[in-house]
Amino acid sequence: MNIRSLTRGDGVVIGAAVLLFIASFLHSYSSYLTSNAWDALGLGLGVYMGGVIGAALIVVNRCLPQPRKVAGLDLGAVGVAFTVLVAWIMFWNLVDAPQVGAGSGLILGFIAALVLAAGAVVTPVVPALQAALMPAPKPVTPQPYGAQPQGGYGYPGAQQPYAGQPQQNQSVGGGQPQQAPQGQQPAAAFSPFWFAVPAPRPLFAEDGSPAPIAELAPGVWYLAVEQRGQGLLTEMQDGRRGVLQDASNIQRG
Repeated sequence: MNIRSLTRGDGVVIGAAVLLFIASFLHSYSSYLTSNAWDALGLGLGVYMGGVIGAALIVVNRCLPQPRKVAGLDLGAVGVAFTVLVAWIMFWNLVDAPQVGAGSGLILGFIAALVLAAGAVVTPVVPALQAALMPAPKPVTPQPYGAQPQGGYGYPGAQQPYAGQPQQNQSVGGGQPQQAPQGQQPAAAFSPFWFAVPAPRPLFAEDGSPAPIAELAPGVWYLAVEQRGQGLLTEMQDGRRGVLQDASNIQRG
């Protein structure tokens, strides 16, 4: 799970869920001074916690590398349905409350449920809510083009040549350094470098399979070890490798 994949809309959902949980401990009706949602489990567990569970499903589904399904239904869609249903029930509880007087718990709970449902529904269609909740960190100091930045995942404390890469001024066979023939320009060798993606992007298998094997997340540094056409052969934190086909607008270390 990667919390850096959360959006501003997810932040609204999380905040509304916390407010809904707090409201469940406040007075539901003004005529019962000690009454709250937990005095009736159908209201506490069935309604208030239903909204909290819906928010949890949305957030967990966002943090997972690939969307999960339960009984053929997308986990995030189930969470959105929960939040809308809770807002609908809270509305009618509030409408029916004037007979006994709505308490602070019911009023605050309805507001929280309404914000929760709105955040869950409109986030996929509002660009401002789709922005990252926590922006990707930047290197502390600028590094030369292609060099490895200091700090973050995988950055070695001492600069070591990448495995299989000959050191500078050293030939592969251990003899004298080879020079390009006169009149010919040496081919530009690929130098491994660290990079971060601006948004979640799929990583595909090296054999060209269409199904992604993982997802690169913003805020995490990955190692590009080889150029593959327009893409990059990328090494992840766990040692797995795959091809990043969309290498546009990446942030190089």
